[in-house]
Amino acid sequence: MDNDQFDRALGYGTTAFSLLKKGKIPPKPQFYELLYTYASGTNPELNARINAILAKGGTPDLQIAETLYSEFLQSSDVGERLNVVSAEIATRIGAVHEAIDNALANANNYSGLLQSARGDLEQGMGPEQMSKLAMTLLHETQRMQTTNTMLQDRLKSARKDVTALQRELDAVRRESMIDPLTRIPNRKAFDHDIATAVERAGRDGSPLALILLDIDHFKLFNDNYGHQTGDQVLRLVALTLKSSVKIDDTAARYGGEEFAVILPGTTLEQARNLADRLRKAVQSRELLKRSTNEKLGRVTASFGVAAFTAGDNVVSLVERADRCLYAAKHKGRNAVIDQEHELVRKNTGKHFAA
Repeated sequence: MDNDQFDRALGYGTTAFSLLKKGKIPPKPQFYELLYTYASGTNPELNARINAILAKGGTPDLQIAETLYSEFLQSSDVGERLNVVSAEIATRIGAVHEAIDNALANANNYSGLLQSARGDLEQGMGPEQMSKLAMTLLHETQRMQTTNTMLQDRLKSARKDVTALQRELDAVRRESMIDPLTRIPNRKAFDHDIATAVERAGRDGSPLALILLDIDHFKLFNDNYGHQTGDQVLRLVALTLKSSVKIDDTAARYGGEEFAVILPGTTLEQARNLADRLRKAVQSRELLKRSTNEKLGRVTASFGVAAFTAGDNVVSLVERADRCLYAAKHKGRNAVIDQEHELVRKNTGKHFAA
């Protein structure tokens, strides 16, 4: 690194620390990385978000830093961590293979030596030759014991390493199934869980319901109050869902401002009742602009509810819930519509068994 590069990097670091201090953000590595990235200008979208805050006379605080880090940097960390752990596992396995190959080579050499010694003994040997052969066999036997001990130690160490790395890999995989902004399962997790739930319902005939919901007029929150407020709305709805469902249910961010709740063992009527409770819970939360405590109004959402029926697959169940959601929007928003509602039956011409 030449002097110009050093001075430039030092300037980025100074700017990052200045913003940390001004916003009273703990100087943890992830927040330093976030603001260093901003100072270096290597992420235009991140810079646009922070510049918009600064232009209004504000300063990124801890909550904003956490949100921006999750959105712009943390998701890539998951991929990097996955690559690192996978590479470590491959290295450990490679070392074990090498140890096994060495042990096999030594075993083959030892076997060849025994075969040769057997031939020599069958042809007859004098005392001096017999003593020399015995010393050779003893030396090779000791070498084999050393090799086997080293292999056992290597395998034991590798087993511990791979177990630890497997735990890390599992943690990374779990992280890859979480939406970084709302901290609830993401679309990837939803796709996995809905496929599992539909397969089980089709196999044993147990009830299954699906709720899709969409935040009403979400674009207005972003346009009128900025992305930070929009992010706050998303987290608020996610928290409401997470705190209202059972442990066997899955509340996930389906995409954008749309969420989904998978409800194994739940009938259409039970799901409809839950959706209405969720609708009221979301509506009861008053949104505040944190920087000024300005009241921004209440958030509402529209809900579509569908239940698994014989012959359903993932696509048909999701499409039916989506039609119900569309009907709720058409009805005027802040509403719950299930597959038995007349608006849905009128559009499809079908009556679905609950």
